[in-house]
Amino acid sequence: MKTTILYDNKTTVDSLVADWGFSCLIEADGKKILFDTGAKGDILLRNMTLLGINPMGIDEVFISHSHWDHTGGLADFLKINPCDVYVPLSCQDPPGAGSVIRVDEAMQMHENIFSTGELGDFEQSLVVRTSRGLVVVAGCSHPGVACILESASPLGKVTALIGGLHGFDAFELIQSMDRICPTHCTQYQAEIKKLYPEKFLEGGVGKVITL
Repeated sequence: MKTTILYDNKTTVDSLVADWGFSCLIEADGKKILFDTGAKGDILLRNMTLLGINPMGIDEVFISHSHWDHTGGLADFLKINPCDVYVPLSCQDPPGAGSVIRVDEAMQMHENIFSTGELGDFEQSLVVRTSRGLVVVAGCSHPGVACILESASPLGKVTALIGGLHGFDAFELIQSMDRICPTHCTQYQAEIKKLYPEKFLEGGVGKVITL
């Protein structure tokens, strides 16, 4: 599994643009999935171009929740590539999508790729099964990291967590994980890094994570 961060509050390369929001490209199981789309389409597409990522090569979009900083780039992206879009049940249908898959309960999207289903009547997370365990990708973790991990647990052991964690401070929940990459809205990044320096991965636009 390869994850490339396309949109984040900070950047790893000066030529890439940082902005409030989150998006990443997930490459796994023979699929390329755009996870969220950041706040602004022009920034998303510019960063993709500079990273050598062709929007037309993306198979589908996965929207974690309806907040503007995760959906703002969707319309511009769909003008280029009107692919299928997975959205939580509470999210409005995005215009311009090839088809819209509305997600309520946990579901299998592909052989090793899953949605937790809509949690807290609001947000879904992506789960990828790898040879080393489960990787969970979260947008903002509004339902709570504990809830997200519990929803993923029937699929196996969660070994990595990537994405926005908001005010998450139950740090013992990540003690058994191999990797954690807190991004975007995570309030306690410094504390997580201090507690688990061997697991911690810095985020930022341009960051590539292979798990």
